[in-house]
Amino acid sequence: MISLDGVTKRFPDGTLAVDDLSLEVETGGVLALLGSSGSGKTTTLRMINRLIEPTSGTIAIDGRDVRSLDVQELRRGIGYVIQQAGLFPHRTVLDNVTTVPRLLGWDRRRARARAAEMLELVGLEPGLAKRYPSQLSGGQQQRVGVARALAADPPVLLMDEPFGAVDPIVRLQLQQEFLKLQQTLAKTVVFVTHDVDEAIQLATQLAVLRPGGVLAQIGSPADVLAAPADEFVADFLGPDRAVKLLGLRSAADLPRRSLDDAVRGWRLDVPSMRWRGEGAEVAAATVSTDLTARHALDRSLAHPVRAVVVVDGDVRPLGIVTFDDVGAVA
Repeated sequence: MISLDGVTKRFPDGTLAVDDLSLEVETGGVLALLGSSGSGKTTTLRMINRLIEPTSGTIAIDGRDVRSLDVQELRRGIGYVIQQAGLFPHRTVLDNVTTVPRLLGWDRRRARARAAEMLELVGLEPGLAKRYPSQLSGGQQQRVGVARALAADPPVLLMDEPFGAVDPIVRLQLQQEFLKLQQTLAKTVVFVTHDVDEAIQLATQLAVLRPGGVLAQIGSPADVLAAPADEFVADFLGPDRAVKLLGLRSAADLPRRSLDDAVRGWRLDVPSMRWRGEGAEVAAATVSTDLTARHALDRSLAHPVRAVVVVDGDVRPLGIVTFDDVGAVA
């Protein structure tokens, strides 16, 4: 859906922001542009919708060179989400979301119906539609920004640090909402982030950029974490790469012990789901098979028995996984 071939951007003052960058984004894929400040992440993103024009090289969307398209036509066919939403303060939430459909010539009734549909899709109550951005929380404003970007059903979505301006709890909620939306809509997405964990959770591809906009490595999150191209990539990903990899593995795939096994002197009473040992008892921690091995690691570490009970979708216990078991896999 998106391809960059030898793209370079040198600004008039001589600054080389992006240097001979080539990459492709599969239709329905999510590419995370990762890198420190000065690595050309946002410049690359903005060149895709021509907010910044490349000095050389070719950018194509669905096989068409973006420079061959009318710039307004191009941008109306691309959803764009920025940090702190960038909403129009003088327009209601509903009218903010109708912006692109109205520019595309949709009548008012159709545009408003679509806006209401999008607000519901991103998890906002209908009563918020008549409010103004200043009357919303930061997380709600970001949801409106996503709804506005999706309103005209563009095939491509560009996101520049979309969840960076909200607190960690809201950020996690927005990330989870994005994953649900992507499962439903399957947009082709390019997003900028400096947060490695966010990129691993949301992306199907990671592109790690060096300072000056040079591509250091591109690949699936699992491949990049397991085999960094060089020391720069390894250092950027951090020393806990093995733990991050656990976030890509299912808890269902972890080796399980029998429910009858003793763990550090404790035995599980299955009917009550409580551990009993040495005259004491404690409720069991559980992890469902639709969660990750990272969840199993975190919950087993926090539990006095240093173990979790793996359960299925009906919360039936399947087996025991200890902290040491997860550590051995990592």
